[in-house]
Amino acid sequence: MLMNTSVTCKHCKLNLSATQHAQTICCHGCGRIITVCKYQETWNQGKYVSDTKFYKDSLRQRFLENDCQGSSWSTSTVKYVQSETISSWEAPRGKRALLCGVVYSKQKFRLKGTFNDVNNMRHLLVEHFKFPSSSIHILTEGGTYFHPTKRNIQAGLKWLVKDCKAGDSLVFYFSGHGLRQPDFDNDELDGFDETICPLDFKTAGVILDNEINDTIVRPLKPGVRLHAIVDSCHSGTILDLSYIYSLKDKKWMNNYPPSNVYKGTSGGQAICFSACEDDQLAEDTSAFSGKQMSGAMTYTFIKAILENPDITYEGIMISMHTAIRQARATGCLLKRLFRRKILQEPLLSASENFDINSTINL
Repeated sequence: MLMNTSVTCKHCKLNLSATQHAQTICCHGCGRIITVCKYQETWNQGKYVSDTKFYKDSLRQRFLENDCQGSSWSTSTVKYVQSETISSWEAPRGKRALLCGVVYSKQKFRLKGTFNDVNNMRHLLVEHFKFPSSSIHILTEGGTYFHPTKRNIQAGLKWLVKDCKAGDSLVFYFSGHGLRQPDFDNDELDGFDETICPLDFKTAGVILDNEINDTIVRPLKPGVRLHAIVDSCHSGTILDLSYIYSLKDKKWMNNYPPSNVYKGTSGGQAICFSACEDDQLAEDTSAFSGKQMSGAMTYTFIKAILENPDITYEGIMISMHTAIRQARATGCLLKRLFRRKILQEPLLSASENFDINSTINL
């Protein structure tokens, strides 16, 4: 029988569980690699390790002071065999979340902030919005997590809305690359489908906005609310929702597909915060924290909520726009974007228009 041993992270003091022969593990609290013992044999009968205790200091202090630094793990850091499948995940009533952070390890287009993004978003959900830790599943590279492959993300999306009922609050978060491609179904006003890029997108392909809409928007029943937070390039209408909020005009704008195909829910509500408009690029940067890499949208989204727990939907949008514009004005963000005069502008979309001045509640 394989025995587990308890390890305490010396950086964030989180209690971790590892097998007796594990050489290193990735701390779920701060992302650092923790040495356990000298490697003796391959771990070939691993178990999925769910964290049961979180960093005790306040989320506000932890995030704003940037105590968590980027991790340096790789997909080969921990050797394990997962003992469960995504299809076996329980679908709890109430609050439920799927968080995806794709690093694209060993690729030229590797992202440095996505692991931090997922970590910070999980802490926000647990400590601020009171999500049970057992109701949050993470797809990312390293540790004991399922990798964010196309197949795993598709399975995770199905789990997110499985057997949803009135009163359920669902969250889908994605931090990674996004692309766009020509629309052949005549359901995009700009003529392009938006996509998210799984870890294996070069071989397995991308996930289109049409599929995301079919999987997690269409099944939403009356009384069910979904919030999607997508930090990737070209993510403006990644859920193909029918309404887009214009901060400039202070009103909801129609985003109906030209083909008139139905893109709505089955009575529930879907709301999406996107990192940028469909023709824009999103930023992976340390400009806001000074040292920790993070998606610009993710960082400013979390910061807005921590600074004002009663913030409204419009308040979050204004706060994110202001922070990103100020970073651009001071030259903090990557210059390659601004040589093209492209400004990242977060976008809010919804399956139905609602009171933009209502307090956000995930």
